[in-house]
Amino acid sequence: MPSFATGVVKFHRDVFPEKKALFEKLSHGQAPEALFITCSDSRIATGMITQTDPGALFSCRNPGNIVPPYDVKAGDVAASIEYALEVLKVGHIVICGHTDCGAVRGAAHPEAVAHLPHVAEWLSFADEAVRRADADIGEASEDEGSRLKRITQENVILQLENLAGYPAVKRRMDEGTLKIHGWVYDIGEGHVYVLDTDEKTFIPIEEKYAERLTAEAKTGPA
Repeated sequence: MPSFATGVVKFHRDVFPEKKALFEKLSHGQAPEALFITCSDSRIATGMITQTDPGALFSCRNPGNIVPPYDVKAGDVAASIEYALEVLKVGHIVICGHTDCGAVRGAAHPEAVAHLPHVAEWLSFADEAVRRADADIGEASEDEGSRLKRITQENVILQLENLAGYPAVKRRMDEGTLKIHGWVYDIGEGHVYVLDTDEKTFIPIEEKYAERLTAEAKTGPA
């Protein structure tokens, strides 16, 4: 029996009873706070990173946390965005990249995925992020790790730009009922870095929400 099947038994036997009231509520519908677009990578446990229960995040996962431009047939990504905004009425969308991303490596070195035609085609949506990163730092001016880090960041920025081109996203942002966020999760550190849209840099999430964290420390979570 595979370990994940054993885990299902443990969930039903030990975990579910402790949260039975939550699952009873969720059995009648969902009202997530955010659409969370992130990578398919098995190391990205969204509920663990955000410390949220089931029902809090409406997730869309694909290699490289990519949002194809609106004028391209975007398939399940476009459907997820449309449903999250028009039906679930989420107030936030997060695009979350991560360190040591295989999709980013593939985009940075397309020859390595040339034998994987579907992968190569999908990762072409990150080509502009590679171009921007290399133009900014110079492909040979930094080590490979630094280059991949910069591409990861540029890819999040690029996908946010694509996201903003979706009519439903633009409308909700113009109305002031939607905020979009760019994150990079560092797997080895357990830190999340958030895009500062004014400076186009990524800062620790603790810095971004310092005032709120201080207030919650004094009064408890809002």
